[in-house]
Amino acid sequence: MAMSRRKRARLVRGVQYAVLVLIVVLLGFLADWETVKNAFFNVDAAATQFPEIFTDALLNTVVYTALGFALGLGIGMVLALMKLSSVGPYRWLATLYIEFFRGIPALLVFIALGYGVPLAFGIRFDIYSTAAIALGLVGSAYIAETLRAGIQAVPHGQIEAARSLGMSQARTTVTVVIPQAFRIILPPLTNELILLTKDSSLIYLLGLARDEYELAKFGREGLNATGSLTPILLAGLCYLIITVPLGYLSRYLERRSGRKEEQGLKVTA
Repeated sequence: MAMSRRKRARLVRGVQYAVLVLIVVLLGFLADWETVKNAFFNVDAAATQFPEIFTDALLNTVVYTALGFALGLGIGMVLALMKLSSVGPYRWLATLYIEFFRGIPALLVFIALGYGVPLAFGIRFDIYSTAAIALGLVGSAYIAETLRAGIQAVPHGQIEAARSLGMSQARTTVTVVIPQAFRIILPPLTNELILLTKDSSLIYLLGLARDEYELAKFGREGLNATGSLTPILLAGLCYLIITVPLGYLSRYLERRSGRKEEQGLKVTA
């Protein structure tokens, strides 16, 4: 007798749950819990990380990311407008910039700014400026494409309505197009902020003073000092303090944007 589709789906789900439980049980039996406890949950090693992990490392990570995101947003806006320009060389330059910085690892940008620029031009930035410029250059390439997509998603009828009211092209762009584009792209912009938060760990390559440590560097130094992986675990948890709320915010904005679009479609219908 052939099994119904509903029973087959229930059987597949049951097998999946059974496999998951089996894996958890096997890990439970195979793991050396005493070693795991000493390696990852060492109370003495954890105590050495406070309060500097919050007052220095977490704070510096937030500052590096905020500076990079602000610069990236500014450059990204200019690039997006250049890519939408009717002037060919502007579009070509913006495309070249975006493809270049999206195509190379962020690691190379940090090395170029930290070591290449001082050698080539004799210019040495402080660590905060280096972090802001490196993150800004990388982030702006992605933000520019997000902004361009958002600008192009603004209904053309609203632009025509603004122009029919006597607004210039520039004023229409600034007061009508860009504000609406930002509402559309808030979720992907939040995701870009999360990526920049993680990329900020690359600043460790340039050599940092103790009060300039970000979370990843602070965790590694804690590992070297205590011989325990607990500081790395704490650094990871601090990253989650930043990224998890941002992830929820992104999903909330995405749902809200979706509801507004549905309401707009109903009104239009």
